[in-house]
Amino acid sequence: MGKEVNHTRLFEEFAPVSTEEWEALIKKDLKGADYDKKLIWQTNEGINVKPYYRQEDLEDLTFLNSAPGEFPFLRGTKKQNNDWRIRQEIKVTDAVSANRKACEICAKGVDSISYQIDDQIKIDHELVKQLLKDLPLELIEVNFSAGHNSKEIIEILVESNSKLEGSVGFNPLTNLTLTGGFCKSENHSFDKAKDIVVASRELDNFRCITINGDIIHNSGATVVQELAFGLAMGAEYLTQLSKRGLDADEIASRIKFNFAVGGNYFMEIAKLRAARYLWSKVVQSFEIEDNLNAAMICHSTTSGWNKTLYDPYVNMLRTTTEAMSAIIGGTNSLTIEAFNQSFEEPTEFSKRIARNQQILLKEESYLNKIADPSAGSYYIENLSNSVIDEVWKLFLEVEEKGGYIAAFRQGFVQKMVVESAQKLDQRLAQRREILLGTNQYPNINESIDFEIDETILSPADLSAPNKEAEPLTQYRGAQAFEQLRYKTDQFAQKDERPKVFMITMGNLAMRRARAQFASNFFACAGFKTIDNNGFATVEKAIQAFRISKSAVAVICSSDEEYVEYAPELYSALKEEATFVVAGAPACMDDLKAAGISNFIHVKVNVLEELKRYQKEAGI
Repeated sequence: MGKEVNHTRLFEEFAPVSTEEWEALIKKDLKGADYDKKLIWQTNEGINVKPYYRQEDLEDLTFLNSAPGEFPFLRGTKKQNNDWRIRQEIKVTDAVSANRKACEICAKGVDSISYQIDDQIKIDHELVKQLLKDLPLELIEVNFSAGHNSKEIIEILVESNSKLEGSVGFNPLTNLTLTGGFCKSENHSFDKAKDIVVASRELDNFRCITINGDIIHNSGATVVQELAFGLAMGAEYLTQLSKRGLDADEIASRIKFNFAVGGNYFMEIAKLRAARYLWSKVVQSFEIEDNLNAAMICHSTTSGWNKTLYDPYVNMLRTTTEAMSAIIGGTNSLTIEAFNQSFEEPTEFSKRIARNQQILLKEESYLNKIADPSAGSYYIENLSNSVIDEVWKLFLEVEEKGGYIAAFRQGFVQKMVVESAQKLDQRLAQRREILLGTNQYPNINESIDFEIDETILSPADLSAPNKEAEPLTQYRGAQAFEQLRYKTDQFAQKDERPKVFMITMGNLAMRRARAQFASNFFACAGFKTIDNNGFATVEKAIQAFRISKSAVAVICSSDEEYVEYAPELYSALKEEATFVVAGAPACMDDLKAAGISNFIHVKVNVLEELKRYQKEAGI
């Protein structure tokens, strides 16, 4: 007789735990500490994130009833998979070499070409024909960035009966945002936009109006701002072109969005999901006939804001996680910028790495296989809903001011983005926001011993001479720290690099922790740091310091031992060096009374403090 089979499911042996029970246990473990302060995380967007989510948190989310590929498209525009196009940009200086490069990279896995055509290049049949020569047009998309020459490209494609899939990037609102004005006038720009849409009617799979939310992001904006202002641009095109006689279905079917994707992994996934949902609602409000025209087609580009000049290979790690966010969020196409894009012309090596990052995510990680891979995640679904709520509030504010153009002319957009950028800069300066290798854990063996174009270290001012409003300024968050460190590197070409000597004494754990903190602190400015195993006496520490010929002496010990060591060391070295105490000891007031004024700890503004130490070192 066979064995009796026990069909009891594993988890039936465990009683369910209610939210109330979890909360009671958490409060017990907190031992009276404030729940919100300890466990609720507030994002830069002002969204409160709970420490955990449960199935019951999904109950009020109405968008969960839709399937991938269905209105309102929060779950993506693709029904069967999560495939995306791998894009690479090509600068067109001459058509033959540009086409040769396009054919080469298509053979290496790229299926979305973006031709960046200079305004000075003449657009004609021969140019377009050459750019498309020998490309597998039935398998790829081709995008053209040609500014006011966009219409000419479309007309040539129509005349050649091209069935090409792709886009041209006509974007007068991008010009307004970055330069402060329209090329000629508002009316001229939107009249031209209408002409371009009309010209593209015979190209079924071609988008001709581009909305660049990425320029908002790269000016220091939050996710909510990038999305709300990007949607407001889209609504502006719908409004302006509707006034010019086009119907909403046609307009919406010709618009493509470009978004940046930053380093906040889950937030960026939620951003793209929220973007599709909200755009479908915006388009629907214009009384479209076909809901499929409300599907957002979105291209994503890895963030420029968080990329660094120093320790640049870390940029590869940043772009990989950013790419994963964009893909899981359901982007239609993706550009991974080369790790050295922000400070030099990308090399063949860096462009190959950028391509292969996407190919690995597709061919080895299989991120293209499952439609809406984040579906059902309690956290991501709730985060998507929170982003939707916050973005919609800001979008309505813009609409109440008369739309994107009116809000921009009033300075509303700029004020919000600048405030956000300043908060981010402050967080970087205080190391509450980390750029690895720049404001924390710098590579102490790295230096730039050659002259670089210093525009790399400064925000880009693209203001037009006839601007009607202040433009947004794109920049990289690392630039202020990079300016600081590059200044030291330049100084070290003529003079000895300033040295910082760690006087480690007393309690082993405290002196090691504080010496590591201080070494990282000063290395962010390019100072040479000299660590030590520890000194048995003040006399031996002073002797070793003098032999080192350092400019800065940092005492690293415990709070209790500072009372004894710090005043004696300060008295002996105050005429020879800048004397610094690592930490914010309880005896700080007593040490200040003894004449010590320099303390470095987690609450100081690292950037401003380093500028001061740099100045004291004669840099």
